[in-house]
Amino acid sequence: MTSLKDLAPSPSELQVALERVGYLADVGIATALFCAARLPQPLLLEGEAGVGKTEAAKALAEVLHTPLIRLQCYEGIDAAEALYEWNFPRQLLAIRAAEAGPSRIEDDHVFTREYLISRPLLQAVDHPGPLPAVLLIDEVDRADDEFEAFLFELLAEASVTIPELGTVRAQFPPIVILTSNRTRDLHDALKRRCLYHWIDYPGLDQAIAIIRRRVPAATESLASQVARAIRRLRSLDVQKPPGVAEAINWVLALNLLGYSALDDDAASVTVGSVLKYREDLDVVTDKGFGWLTSA
Repeated sequence: MTSLKDLAPSPSELQVALERVGYLADVGIATALFCAARLPQPLLLEGEAGVGKTEAAKALAEVLHTPLIRLQCYEGIDAAEALYEWNFPRQLLAIRAAEAGPSRIEDDHVFTREYLISRPLLQAVDHPGPLPAVLLIDEVDRADDEFEAFLFELLAEASVTIPELGTVRAQFPPIVILTSNRTRDLHDALKRRCLYHWIDYPGLDQAIAIIRRRVPAATESLASQVARAIRRLRSLDVQKPPGVAEAINWVLALNLLGYSALDDDAASVTVGSVLKYREDLDVVTDKGFGWLTSA
């Protein structure tokens, strides 16, 4: 039977395996993912939007041939969306069916796993193995402090508590990857339970390699031009500096429209693939597309 040790024997071999599935990881991120999988211990990945945090979790699940279970966080998220909820219509039908029969049903009979709807956290804890699932808790900074505290039991003990049923412990503790864009500071108590890695914008050569890997039809010249233009955009005072994801989207748009090079005309009609605020577009327009696309 294949084990985690077989699939991820060392950080360097995991780095190679990640590259095979299309994720170009540096030594730092490969080591962080290796530790998260083998210790196991939750891993908090922070960085600007678009640098590849979510893709890292997806690639790890692909390398390990195990399911990726994703929980997308947002303001106001609670246990009903994250952990479980009761199937109230089915419970009501069971109660009415019992009332129509010779005997009544006890309350605890409708608070069993049969009437439970599992959400991502419980799905990850219940995963039957033999390898653990990868649980991606995406953009945890968008949730509130109370939700962070709600996660502590899962992060520390690989278990969750359902008041009507008790504590459910994972037979195969999930590999937990949390991501944050740092829209707010996370609580120290959450960080203490996690490994930590900051993903920075890639260097020029790595950015070009990532673009070419994700858009095979792109020429090295076009990938290089876009990577350089993205780096120039990040040097400006823009509200949302573009990341690798935007670079890939830009190349995809250029290819779709038949552009083989990034010139002033190509940039002016496709810059909406990269900049998403009018103020940022104004900054680039004032600077000039010639500056953006210069060699």
